[in-house]
Parts: sequence; C-alpha cells; structure tokens
Amino acid sequence: MKRNLYNQLVEWKNSPARKPLVLEGARQVGKTWLMKEFGKNEYDNMVYVNCANNDFARNLFLHDLAPQRIIRDIVANSGQRIVPGRTLIVFDEIQDAPNAVTSLKYFCEDAPEQHVMAAGSLLGVVHHPDESYPVGKVNILKLFPMTFEEFIWANGNEPLAEILNHCEWESMAVLAPKLEDLLRQYYYVGGMPEVVLDWVTSEDVLNVREIQKRIITSYANDISKHAGGEAERIRMVWNSIPAQLAKENKKFVYGAVKKGSRARDFEIAIQWLVDAGLVYKKHRCKSPEIPLKFYEDFDAFKLYLLDVGLLGALSETPAGQMIVSNDVFKEYKGAFSENYVLQQLVTEVPVIYYYSKENSRVEVDFLIQMGSRVIPVEVKAEDNVKSKSLKQFVTIDYANKDLKGLRCSMKPYVDQGWMENIPLYGVLGYMGMLSCKEKVLFNGPARDDE
Repeated sequence: MKRNLYNQLVEWKNSPARKPLVLEGARQVGKTWLMKEFGKNEYDNMVYVNCANNDFARNLFLHDLAPQRIIRDIVANSGQRIVPGRTLIVFDEIQDAPNAVTSLKYFCEDAPEQHVMAAGSLLGVVHHPDESYPVGKVNILKLFPMTFEEFIWANGNEPLAEILNHCEWESMAVLAPKLEDLLRQYYYVGGMPEVVLDWVTSEDVLNVREIQKRIITSYANDISKHAGGEAERIRMVWNSIPAQLAKENKKFVYGAVKKGSRARDFEIAIQWLVDAGLVYKKHRCKSPEIPLKFYEDFDAFKLYLLDVGLLGALSETPAGQMIVSNDVFKEYKGAFSENYVLQQLVTEVPVIYYYSKENSRVEVDFLIQMGSRVIPVEVKAEDNVKSKSLKQFVTIDYANKDLKGLRCSMKPYVDQGWMENIPLYGVLGYMGMLSCKEKVLFNGPARDDE
C-alpha cells in the first residue's frame, strides 16, 4: 500500500545531513511494513533486527556500543554483508532492547556512513534504567494511521486522490456522491493498515470490526504490560473518550471518567496515552495570535482517538449506521467528523489548538497555525451549516486580526470572503496546499530531535 511518508524516507536516504532515523508511531500503524518496503526498493539489501523477544538483539547492546562491533555481530548472525550506502540496517521495536536507543548516538558520531533506521511503538512509555535518548543525534519522522488520501490509493483510485490533492473543487462537486461514499467507508474502516487491506480485498464489514477489536485488545494488553499501577486509570480514560466526544462541549471533563475526580487523578494516565500515540491531546488557546503556544491554556483540552475507525469500534457503532447513509456525518454531535478532521490535520499541521470564549457559547473546533497565518476551523457535519460561532469569532471578536475562517462540511467549496467552506473529503488536500504556500516545513526530510 502506498504511504505518503515514503517520499520523506527517500529524501532522508539522499540527504548529506542524514543521521540515524527513528520512525515513531503507535502500534500497528504500519511502521514495520513501511521500513521493509523501503529497504527492499531503495537498497541492495536490508538487515532487519527485531528487538522484541529476541535474545540476540537484547545481548547485542549489553556490552560496548561501538558501531563496528555491533555491525560485525549482526553480519555474523544474519550472514549478510553490510555495505555503507547500499545496505539498510533496521532495528524494529527498538524500545525492547536495553541500550539500543542509546547506540544510535554512536552510529551518528562514529559510523555516519551507515544507513540506520529504527522504529518503536512505545518509545514514549518504555524506559530502561540509566538509558538516555540520543538528543540531537537522530532524525525523527512520525507515521500516523492512513489518511483519507491513502485510503483512496488503497482502493485503487489514484486519479481521484489527485483531484483531492490538487483541490480541484469543480471536479469534486461532480464526483461528490462517489467521494461521500468513500468517506463513509473511511469513517467505518479508518486508517489502520491491516483493517484497510482487509476492507479493500473483501469488503467484509464484520471482519473489519473484528480486526479493529483485536487492535484495541492489543492496546489494552500494552497498557497492562507497561503501565504498572496506572493501568486501570488509563483504561478508564481510554473508554471514556467516545462519550467525551459526543458531548456538546467536547472539553475533557475528569468527572465524566469517574464522578468527583480531579486532574491529579488522571494526569499521568492521559499522558501515558499521549506518549503511546493512542490519543491526540489538543489544548484550548485563549487568543488567535502568533505564536499560539504563548496563549495555551494548560487546564482545558480535548482528547481524540488516533483513528476514526477505532472510535467506531470502541463505541460499538453499528456498521449500517456508518456506511449506508450520510447519518454518520452528523450523529453523536459530529464526533466522528471532528475526530476525522483532526486525524487529517495532524499529518500536515504542526500547531493545533481549539478556542472557546470565557462565559460564552462561542467555540471554534480547531485553531491552527500555518507559518505566519492563524486559521480558525469549524467542523459542521449536520445539515445546518450556519457558522455562528465562527462568524462571530472572525468578524466581531477578532475583526482586527484579519482572520479568514475555514468551515469543513458536506457542502461544496465556496469562498464567502470572511470564510471558505470546503467539503470534508477535501481537508487533507487543502492543508497540503496551505503547507506548501506557507513554507512551514522544517529544513531537511526529517526533524532532528534537538
């Protein structure tokens, strides 16, 4: 299956400033497949070391961390030659081998000619005593669940994906019924690669849900294995997210997890889910001014699931309600649509908040920063697309900021001056276009962890 991140891996390979690459992302978003596909296509050979439940891998990093010794042992174990620039060395599930992450520092310093890639699903939550992260010595890329564009690619319709990618609004209007049908499918299937692959080969709605439930169970097992005494609190937060998103005001409420609870009861649990990549945490922003981070409210936030398909599985939403009619776009206070939009935004937009006015019903679903521009975003999945809060925010409350709103709905594209309306299926292409215009991408194919 085609993934957008592949092109950035090629750029990393060809970069003169290349460092060992860490591919981050939640479990089962496709990291292993992508690394293997990249190694197979772009190198003469690939040496793959899975650090999970692997005695060789665990012992590999227990002595000195000299790259030449590590390479010699890998060659002896695998029977493959490692040639700089022609061999890709892959350490998968690197968090499971003590000192493996630290070894990347020495590959950067002492063996920069080697092409080394590592991946870990729980790098943010699994810690080994006396092990330090190689700050400034690695490049980092993050893999998310498949976007709607990647879902369309998997369905074998690249021309349709190109129309979305290039924001061809007139063609989208003509193809709206087909795009709406695919969007309904995406709401149900989501972007977990195993689920998408099963869907495009069988279109079995029951099997899709079974795979989603297995993925959720694997996350529950990770929580039990790695979270220690916080496991029960983490499960409580995780299970509360569908109900939190279905509220009119989607601000996270601790009392909805457990009656009478406070922030101190669940702060660690929430951070664990964030660090594991299972949820997105987006804080309230008090004012639409650059940089938005200066106006962040640490006490108010929303939580979203990493994948809209898993949201449907976790909430036990019937398949018929999601893929047969357009009701899914507006049910549950638009929870699916808002989670979907956020899932697309995180792949293109580096800074995302939401806005709500003190002592007022005015709320803007997302407030994003694209280079020098702040864009208030409203998600309107229901039939009534009047944007009262967005209009007041743009034309009254912050009229002096020269803002232009963005509404994501099932209506066709229209520019109303103070606001643009784009169809929900065009969100990712629109953000990609803005990203190119604003030139917000950092130098190089992957950021340094500095």
